[in-house]
Amino acid sequence: MKKIIKYVIIDILRNKIMLGYTLFLLVISLSIFNLEDNSAKGLLSLLNIILIIVPLVSLLFSAIYVYNSSEFLELLVSQPLKRKTIWLSLFSGLATSMAFAFLIGAGVPILLYEATPTGFMMLGAGLLLSVIFVAIAMLAAVMARDKAKGIGVVILLWLYFSIIFDGLVLFVLFQFADYPLENIMVGVTAFNPIDLSRILILLKMDVSALMGYTGAIFKDFFGTRLGLIVSFFVLVSWVVIPTWLSLRKFKHKDL
Repeated sequence: MKKIIKYVIIDILRNKIMLGYTLFLLVISLSIFNLEDNSAKGLLSLLNIILIIVPLVSLLFSAIYVYNSSEFLELLVSQPLKRKTIWLSLFSGLATSMAFAFLIGAGVPILLYEATPTGFMMLGAGLLLSVIFVAIAMLAAVMARDKAKGIGVVILLWLYFSIIFDGLVLFVLFQFADYPLENIMVGVTAFNPIDLSRILILLKMDVSALMGYTGAIFKDFFGTRLGLIVSFFVLVSWVVIPTWLSLRKFKHKDL
């Protein structure tokens, strides 16, 4: 298992797209922090980029890598290796590489300019999002045999988590504005790791007042130790559940 993980990590880290992704994050992060007179404002500007770029690259790169590794996976399956070992090794290699690229590209500037609880929260959220969307991409890739269809699915998933989900939530809030839905919204955030990460970081920045009454509800829950623990387990479940589902599918898949 260690040899497969090592091979995958080395192969990915030598990939020009991965190097470009790391360099892009590094240049953008350093530029934002140097342009802003206040590093806290720079962190807020960097937030939107991280919440959009990190999931998109993690989804697309991971899905494409799985499809391009089909012959490699067939070779491994023909060896006396368990499918569980092969799939989890591929996931570990991809997740480690994406997390490492984020850590170098955005994590280092954050630690240099804003080594505060808010900065650490953003760093942790970015690392978790990298791993979460690797797991989701692998689930999409193992479910769809056709490469074009699989890539289309991951793009739609990114659009759903980044844009469509928020639009649906706003639509429901406007349609049922006369009903007290604020508490329900706390539970709804669990269905979108991007929104949950955004709320945790914004509350750490203490800008919940800009979110109105709903922000106060979020702060009452997510601002507590229990809320942080629950949020962490929700984000971890976004890694565990898709990985378990993709592993279950891969075990019975006819390659």
